[in-house]
Amino acid sequence: MLASIRTFFRQRIGDAGRESAAHDPHALQLATAALLFEMLQADGEEHAAERSALRAALRERFSLSEEETGEVERLARQEAADAVSLYPFTSLINRHFSPEEKIRVVEMLWQVAYADGQLDRYEEALVRKIAELIHVPHRHFIRARHRVQEGSAGPY
Repeated sequence: MLASIRTFFRQRIGDAGRESAAHDPHALQLATAALLFEMLQADGEEHAAERSALRAALRERFSLSEEETGEVERLARQEAADAVSLYPFTSLINRHFSPEEKIRVVEMLWQVAYADGQLDRYEEALVRKIAELIHVPHRHFIRARHRVQEGSAGPY
């Protein structure tokens, strides 16, 4: 699996419109992970609690081992740093995730944003922007936030 993740980053993330990338489950995992890394860095500070929340979200959502999570984290961090827009990531998610999966992505973003105990205005703006780009209705955006704040993140 790790080799296919590396291959994905080298060959596919730059062309989100290619059919082969769009159907690769690793592409969707890495697109989600890259968005989470954008959230991790949204307030200009990277807190250990946020990083832990990000890793836990990846492990839970994609059933990854600790080694796979570390590799996805490393590659997603690199891709997020190199990206000039959110489009390569949001377009994959938007086209291939169900509405429920998109809401789960928003929930994961909220989990990372709230992990350090405070919500920065840049973090909130980024969650809102991503939710709009992946066509999550405002009411689901708000409900996901409330679930995370209440500690009841999970099924809808």
